[in-house]
Parts: sequence; structure tokens; C-alpha cells
Amino acid sequence: MGRPDLNLLVTLDVILAEGNVARAAKRLNLSPSAMSRALARLRDTTGDPLLVRAGRGLVPTPRALELREQVAHLVEAAETALRPASQPDLRRLDRTFTLRTSDGFVENFGPGLIRRVAQEAPGVRLRFMQKPDKESSGLRDGTVDLETGVIEGMIGPEIRAQALFRDTLVAVVRPGHPLAKGKMTLDRYARGRHVSVTRRGVEQGLVDDALAACGTSRTIAAVVTGFTAAIALARESDLIATVPARHTENLRKGLHSFPLPFPAEAITVSLLWHPRNQADPAHRWLRACVLEVCSGDLP
Repeated sequence: MGRPDLNLLVTLDVILAEGNVARAAKRLNLSPSAMSRALARLRDTTGDPLLVRAGRGLVPTPRALELREQVAHLVEAAETALRPASQPDLRRLDRTFTLRTSDGFVENFGPGLIRRVAQEAPGVRLRFMQKPDKESSGLRDGTVDLETGVIEGMIGPEIRAQALFRDTLVAVVRPGHPLAKGKMTLDRYARGRHVSVTRRGVEQGLVDDALAACGTSRTIAAVVTGFTAAIALARESDLIATVPARHTENLRKGLHSFPLPFPAEAITVSLLWHPRNQADPAHRWLRACVLEVCSGDLP
């Protein structure tokens, strides 16, 4: 037996509601002959006449009466499923979102984001995960809702991205460090001992490329995988940490920061997500919250 034509459900719903072929045809914007053919198909599909003549009109059969309410619910459910998703009731939203973030994001933007989310959706929980690498498999398999970070090279066509903010690099030293006083020059910076931040397993990075363009280099005394560790070392030693300014604003409190004495490319921190969540209203709302917090548009 072949699959029934589900388009007939709408026709059956209208016919059973109207109990009249002419009125049903008018509601569906069909000609009387087209409606008669549709009724014939319904009778063949259900194996029941559905409407039978009684005097000058038609009356529903017991099978039709049995189907009337059931079919109405099915059509209503189908229309709801195919309707664009509406904005959820944020006050009643009970959901956990997982954010995989670069080092320093939670410390600098986490408190503001939690406050922003709690204002509208107190039942929403934010689960922050460290981001030790550039792999975005969590977005693909659905275990991660959002990621933040710098996009290096091309990302897969299945990943959506939106720039959050531009960030410039600054150098950080402890109070009392020799570089905390006097005019900063390229030579003074380069002659210091540095801590390098990298997750790629190589010591050379953006800073070293910029120094090479100036005809010089730096001495790297330590290599770490995150900004938090780099700033912690700078706080307790004579090492120089070079980190993104906005991304580490809270982490650098109590330390001496200064602009780099040479041109260095700014970095763009982006928000990443999978297309499966593109149209989800709750996910879309959370993305707007992250953008608002990172852009500094909070009261």
C-alpha cells in the first residue's frame, strides 16, 4: 500500500468542518469540480463515503464524525510546526548554553555576560569551557553552542562567524620593572626577556613577525598556552608578556601596561556557531547578548 497524500488532510479538515462541498471549495479557493475530485480521492483513501446525501444536503458518516476532531488537531499541529519559530518566553526559559572561549574571555567578559543574561532569562545557565586549540568539532557535534577566538585562515563553510571586536596588543610588566619607567623604544622592548603565548606548539608568532619586519627579534624565556599564565608570570618576574588589550583588561589590573613601540597587526575576535542554531530564537538572543557585552553597549 502506497503512502497517502498528506495534502489531503487540509482538504478533509475543511470538508468535515463545513459539511458542504461548495462552501469547502470556496474556503480552499477551488472550483466545485476540483473539490468533487478531491472528495472522491478522500473517499478512496479512507474507504468511507464521509459525506452522504440526506434530503437536499449532506451529512457526515460515523467515520467522518470520528475523524473530524482528530484531523483538526493534526492540521493545527502541522501548521504550528511549519510556522516560523517565535521568540521564547525568556523569563521561563530553562536551558544551558555551552561556550568554548579563548583564555581571558571569562575573566574579562564573563561577569558582564552573566548579568546581562540574568536580566532577561534567570533560568538560563552558561557553561564556559576552555579552548586549548582551534578545533571546532564541538560546534559540529552540538556539544558546544558558541565559540570565541581569532579566526586563522579559512573556516569550514558549515561554521558561521561574526566579528565581536578588534583588539590591539600591549606589553605587560610588573610594577617596578625597569621598563615601567622612561620612554619605551623598540630596542628596550626587544632586549628584555619575554614570555610567549602560543597554542600551536611554536615559539614564533604575530609579535615575532612584526619584530622581524623591523629588523630585530626578542629573547623568549618561557612559552605558555594562555594569556592568564603569561600575565601571572609577568606579575611575579621580570618577564614581559605581550597580550591583547581588551581581552585581558581585568587580568592586567595592578600591572604596568604600555603600547608596543613598533607596528603590530590588530586582531579580530569573532563569535562562531553552527548553522543548526542559526534560526533558533533562544540561540539568536544569546548571540545578541554576547555581542552587546563585547561591544561595551551595556548601561
